[in-house]
Amino acid sequence: MSSLNKILIPFDFSEASVNALEYVVNFVGTEKAIGILGLYVGKMPISGSDNEKLGEDFAKLMDSFGARLKVVPEFKTETGEVISTILAAQEKSNADLIMMGTMGDKITDEAITNTSKLVLKANCPVISIPYGTTIKEPKNIALVMGGEKIDDKEVLGTLLDIARTFDARVHVLTIYKDSIYDEEAIKESNENLLEYYLEHFYADHTFTKNEDIEQGILEYIKEKEIDLLAILPRNHTERSAPSEGRLTKLLTLHSEIPVLALD
Repeated sequence: MSSLNKILIPFDFSEASVNALEYVVNFVGTEKAIGILGLYVGKMPISGSDNEKLGEDFAKLMDSFGARLKVVPEFKTETGEVISTILAAQEKSNADLIMMGTMGDKITDEAITNTSKLVLKANCPVISIPYGTTIKEPKNIALVMGGEKIDDKEVLGTLLDIARTFDARVHVLTIYKDSIYDEEAIKESNENLLEYYLEHFYADHTFTKNEDIEQGILEYIKEKEIDLLAILPRNHTERSAPSEGRLTKLLTLHSEIPVLALD
């Protein structure tokens, strides 16, 4: 039984957000009772007529995808600073997951900052969906882990939900800049956790060395034909490096597949 009940998608009618909405509709499908909440955040107050027009345009767009969803999608508009408004809406609506579109390396500095801020500040998992990504169900998921012990085991719950929903395999990847790590106790502890929390969806764990961690991840994605990249933001591991915030930003910027930041 999935604990995903509602997905919040920040939506501004840009190409990236339309692409993300189509991905979300496909992700939810016709059999799952998961609600979709589209959120338009304006910097200036929105008039009643504009509000109505935005809602109509969103409904038309949903109809154009031709999917008969189990739960009728919602749409709302808010005014304010983008990140804080999205975070407040997520808490108020009790959304379990935020899914948002990005423009990949055509993205502006402001949008990079917004996406990475949202990923690190949100109290729920966030999937960033790069513009142009193939609209398909995730069947092969890569979870990137460092050498540190997983501190908050509950974060793997969303990953298990997604793996279970799509009957996906979870491949774990650990990349080292220096030597292949030898802290067997931590390695074994994580291995036991992964097997326990990810059940039979856990496929394998690859350990590899690469001076450029981001490049190593992107190469692995292509080699293994990965559909969804999952990362553990630094606040869920005991001894993670501050540079992981930068890695989150880089992967969000350069990945050609959706990136799931677990929380």
